[in-house]
Amino acid sequence: MLGEIGRGSTAVVHLAMDAAGREVAVKEILPEFAAEAEGRRRLAREIAVQSRIRSPYVARLLDGDVAAERPYLVMAHVPGTPLNDLVAAYGPFRGDRLLRLARRLALGLAAVHDAGVLHRDLAPGNVIVLGDRPTLIDFGIAHGAGADQITRRGMVVGTPAYLAPELIEGEPATAASDVFSWAATLACAATGRPPYGRGSLHGTCFRILRGEHDLDGIAGPLAGLLPLGLRRDPAARPSARWFAGALAEGSGAVTERGGVVAA
Repeated sequence: MLGEIGRGSTAVVHLAMDAAGREVAVKEILPEFAAEAEGRRRLAREIAVQSRIRSPYVARLLDGDVAAERPYLVMAHVPGTPLNDLVAAYGPFRGDRLLRLARRLALGLAAVHDAGVLHRDLAPGNVIVLGDRPTLIDFGIAHGAGADQITRRGMVVGTPAYLAPELIEGEPATAASDVFSWAATLACAATGRPPYGRGSLHGTCFRILRGEHDLDGIAGPLAGLLPLGLRRDPAARPSARWFAGALAEGSGAVTERGGVVAA
């Protein structure tokens, strides 16, 4: 163990070095949650879903032990800065750098969905960026697609400002819900502000449900693409794989003015 690098309500993350001399991140459940069966079940689910995913844009799971006295999992250490901190310190992403970030994050999300997993908390705080290379982290509330999800109206699971409207209404998460969060996260990267504003949870959720997003100042291909990902109807949102293709260099899916030929 080299030192603590993060702490949440149920776990702490340490920077560590493994036997091969590689830097890794060790997520350890806090003692009060390790004593509960539910805490260990959640960690087991996180290990199970993250172990399925293979992508250069998703944090790689290396090891884990749910039965240990101090339950833990080990991931490859991801150097960089959380996207929200990066935007706050240096301002919005622009031009080709923004497009590369958007496409790579879409590829990472597509790999998550291809593995039959729903992330459920894609937000600027869960995207680590080095240069214009994003890495999606934190599968603490991820689920297998089709797995039972306990949801009800009024229960918010995830980062509220980036939640799809159907989740606020208590509907189960789907791949389309993650796509909505991808689009909202990229809107923040492109403008420097959450697309549904700041303020109270009630106000933010109200604007999400009304479809009142702020994309002012976004130019180029993303001006035409992000509104598709923020559509109110989840069935009308293209897939993460489609967005990755639309953002590929030379793709015919996006016109020079950012309009979309077909969705």
